[in-house]
Amino acid sequence: MASSSQRGGAGGSFYGGAAASYRSRDGLSTRPVAGSDEIQLRIDPINADLDDEITGLRSQVRQLRNVAQDIHSEASFQKDFLDQLQMTLIKAQAGVKNNMRRLNKSIVKNGSNHIVHVVLFALLLFTVLYLWSKMFRR
Repeated sequence: MASSSQRGGAGGSFYGGAAASYRSRDGLSTRPVAGSDEIQLRIDPINADLDDEITGLRSQVRQLRNVAQDIHSEASFQKDFLDQLQMTLIKAQAGVKNNMRRLNKSIVKNGSNHIVHVVLFALLLFTVLYLWSKMFRR
């Protein structure tokens, strides 16, 4: 088993004291390798139950893989949705642009007749309201 000077001493500080945190049970311990970013794993077969450790690691890896697959599928769905939304927005902008062009052409073609029509309608409406109010006052 690794001595306390290897786990918490100068070698352990190379990994920020994390070498001791990799110790999972009495049978497994870590030991830093000088001048390298690797960690050596020392297995004590007397105290270790490796099958349980391997099974636990496999289940954790499987869970992480499932989470990663769920994240990937959700990201793909949202990407497709955003692409469809962007296409819809582009089509709507093109429709508004075409309608504005038609409206401008119509205004230019008909001149200011629409303003005259609105003014005449307003005068006719006020005249009818005035006459109607005079008839019911008597």
